[in-house]
Formats: sequence, C-alpha cells, structure tokens
Amino acid sequence: MPLLPPVPAPVTLPIQGRTDRFPVRRIFCVGRNYAEHSREMGGDPTREAPFFFTKPADACIESGQTIPYPPRTADLHHEAELVVALAIGGRDIPVDQAPAHIWGHAAGNDLTRRDLQAEAKAARRPWDMAKAFDHSAVMGALVEGPIADAPITCRVNGRVTQSARLSDMIWSVPEIIAHLSTYVELHPGDLIFTGTPAGVGPIARGETCTVAIGDLPPATVTLA
Repeated sequence: MPLLPPVPAPVTLPIQGRTDRFPVRRIFCVGRNYAEHSREMGGDPTREAPFFFTKPADACIESGQTIPYPPRTADLHHEAELVVALAIGGRDIPVDQAPAHIWGHAAGNDLTRRDLQAEAKAARRPWDMAKAFDHSAVMGALVEGPIADAPITCRVNGRVTQSARLSDMIWSVPEIIAHLSTYVELHPGDLIFTGTPAGVGPIARGETCTVAIGDLPPATVTLA
C-alpha cells in the first residue's frame, strides 16, 4: 500500500569493523544511575529505584559531526553514558537472563538543555523538550559482544569533566534491562543509555566534546 507522505528512512548506526549497520527502534535513558551524579542533581542514591525517559530514534547522530547549538537554550550540558543495544526483546525479563538480550555497546552523550529541564522540574512538567530534541543522542560506533568494567570519561576541548568507572553504576545493566522490561515490552533495536557520572556541565559554541569508554570507539561532537 502506498504511504503518503513517504516513510522516512530508518535510523541506523555504524558497527565497528563491519559494513552492516544497526537499526535503531527506540531510545530509553536511565536517570541518576551514578551516586555522585544523583547527589549533584539533588537525589538520594540510597533510595531511588531506576527511572526512565526517552528520546526519539532520529535524535541519534554519529560521532565526529558538527551540529548547530540547540535553539531555546543557553545552557547545553554533556552527559557521558554507556549505551546498550538489544538484539532480543521481551517483557518481565529476569535479571540473570538479561545479558543474553544484549547485542553490543557504544559510547554515548545524552545532550541536555539544562535550563529547560530545570524549568520543567520547577513547574512539574515533562522533560521532553530538555532531552528529546534534535541531535541530542551522540553515538560512537557500536561494538558487538559483552563489555568488561572500564573507565568512562568526558572531555570538553581536551579538559576532563567527567571521570568514573562503569562499575560505579548504582543499577547494573542486567538490572536496568530487567526493571525497564516491567514497564514496556523491549524489542531488538532498542537502545538504553545507562546513566551518567558526576561532573555534567556545559558545552559552548565552538567546543568539542568527547566521551570515551574503555576500548569502545569514542562519541565526539562539535557545537557550531
């Protein structure tokens, strides 16, 4: 059946060492999954269960691009994150079975219009326009397979702004997958941004931000 207007091309991401590309279905993001970041944002890491927000699939941009500074903000922040790509979906996934659902991993940057987020929080409104805007999910190339504990860092113009280890997460990746699957049915192609360490901060026009996680290809973006 013809569709009007035509269906947009699917969003896909590069895979390290392969010509195949990974199709993106949905993007889920975990809030406050590192204790020090939870504290710097006013949370209590000893009591909070994981909570989630989303970005549209077409918010993804590949590493190395230059993007325009987002409109309607004067305070754009970086958030370095491990991204998990799923190959198998499901609902109510047990924690011990969650690793089998993972296809691979990538370095990611959850760009955030922090001033809009603060306004939304103060007004008890959704965060969508602070998180789910164009070019807000910067992605390094995906790497298939498991990942060991590794350092996660963010640099703005070469200056380290965030530094931690993946093992510093409050909720592990299997726990995140299991918990998220109690809210929605997960599917192949879903991405999960797993939270950011302390040290989130601004990126200005003309600056370059790079997220590095162990041996994963970095996620780099420059603001015009």
